[in-house]
Amino acid sequence: MAAWARAVRGLLLDVSGVLYDSGGDGGVPIAGSVEAVRRIKASGLKLQFCTNETQATREGFVKKLQGMGFDISVAEVTAPAPAACRILKERSLRPHLLVHNDLVPEFAEIDKTNPNCVVIGDAAENFTYGNLNEAFRVLIGMEKPILISLGKGPCDENHPHVEPDAYVNNLAEAVDIILQQL
Repeated sequence: MAAWARAVRGLLLDVSGVLYDSGGDGGVPIAGSVEAVRRIKASGLKLQFCTNETQATREGFVKKLQGMGFDISVAEVTAPAPAACRILKERSLRPHLLVHNDLVPEFAEIDKTNPNCVVIGDAAENFTYGNLNEAFRVLIGMEKPILISLGKGPCDENHPHVEPDAYVNNLAEAVDIILQQL
């Protein structure tokens, strides 16, 4: 074994496309991935999982993976919403959420009254004209607009849809245009 390999204390694994294929009905484990996770854990290496999932809480995401046979806990999952919550708390920000309904519980401990920023994720059916306009109104009502995106990425060929990037870019550009005119 190489010297550098003996110095490894832990691993960070992406989930979608690495441990499971998200195509089909909820996804299927990639061949050998359940066993690989089991062996890594048995080796004593610290293991953390990283996901860009913004349509489910970590609890829901973990339940899905456990249903596929993975030995995984919520504490082992790093995801965008909890990271955003840390930023919101550190900066005393109160978000207007434009996220998927199933993700809202991740923000349960965050004050959302009188929003002073907008948090946007893969809101799926919540990406309506009305909801986008509400986020826009929040942003243009601020002296220094703060728009936090939970993710950015290419469209998944197995589930073609418009990614949140288009909405994030649209809101940012619209706010910039309005602020330049004021």
